Amino acid sequence: MTEIEQRRQTAAARLADLKIDALLVSSPASVRYLTDYSGSNGLVLLSRGESHFFTDPRYGLEASQKITCRVHVAKKPLIDAVIAVLKRKKLKKTGFESAWMRFEDYSKLKQGLPSGFSLHPIGSVLEEQRMIKSAAEIERIRNSVNTNSRAFSAVLRQIKPGAREQEIAAALDFEMRRLGAEKPSFETIVAAGDRSALPHAHPSARPLGGNELLLIDMGATLDGYSSDMTRVAFTGAPPKRIRDLYRAVLEAQLAAMDSVRAGAVAGGVDAAARKVLKRHGLDREFIHSTGHGLGLEIHEPPRIGKRSKTKLQAGMAITIEPGAYVAGLGGVRIEDTILVTQNGCEVLTPTPKELVQI
Repeated sequence: MTEIEQRRQTAAARLADLKIDALLVSSPASVRYLTDYSGSNGLVLLSRGESHFFTDPRYGLEASQKITCRVHVAKKPLIDAVIAVLKRKKLKKTGFESAWMRFEDYSKLKQGLPSGFSLHPIGSVLEEQRMIKSAAEIERIRNSVNTNSRAFSAVLRQIKPGAREQEIAAALDFEMRRLGAEKPSFETIVAAGDRSALPHAHPSARPLGGNELLLIDMGATLDGYSSDMTRVAFTGAPPKRIRDLYRAVLEAQLAAMDSVRAGAVAGGVDAAARKVLKRHGLDREFIHSTGHGLGLEIHEPPRIGKRSKTKLQAGMAITIEPGAYVAGLGGVRIEDTILVTQNGCEVLTPTPKELVQI
């Protein structure tokens, strides 16, 4: 049995506990997780006895050659083909991903199914299954991380004052693809000077000046799996205020990483970072969570935030990314992709953490 087939079997084994006969999967990431299909139009229907994959003729040949469950190539809307299978197999209680099912498809399902059939929202069951990465998934994430870091290093050597944020972002995106990435994992963030205090700044036409911060947050998608890293540079010799800000954020990141291990509560990891920043008088300048899971999506459970009660488990891939953002001065965020292990964590990101001078 392949790993993909094992994933479907594991998911199907949950149906009895969920009190449903079948589960309709529409999340693109979960569809890929269950089939390795990466096209733009696919659905999976899991039942206790078999699994069905639905797509349109554009992907028919690829699906029939690659996907090992029952493949349905529909010339009509996929949801119509799903309804036909539900009726034929008498799968009367069907679960669906409430965060991903389009209302139009839900309405069509509801209207198309006869009396006695019912639909049930099931929440994040597959996202929970996806939290623990297999050895093959970890290797893909590791390759993604390394590709991302190589792209960063190559472009960093070329950056000089006068370069526009948009130009730097474009160079990073190009280099990722040149090194084999499918795409960036998200819109690359490049923020210069006081704009580095905007945690999710969109690259603008603003040029990088002398004696100012440059924040770069980037990730590569390789073989479907994401990476995420943030580094900060300074044009010239950083003044004491910048050095102190950077040192505080680095101390917070290392404290958070030191608290990561199987069994640790995600909220406790977040608290470790906040405790350090509070000691430096920067707790109010830390305005987002400490990290998040990643894999087939750039943001996956678990969330490493204040209220997260999730217990970390070995095999989770997460980010640790505390930051402090001072209006009028700039912001510092230091982020690595790490792997939770039984007794700690493995930092996958190879890029050094020191404040780079350019």
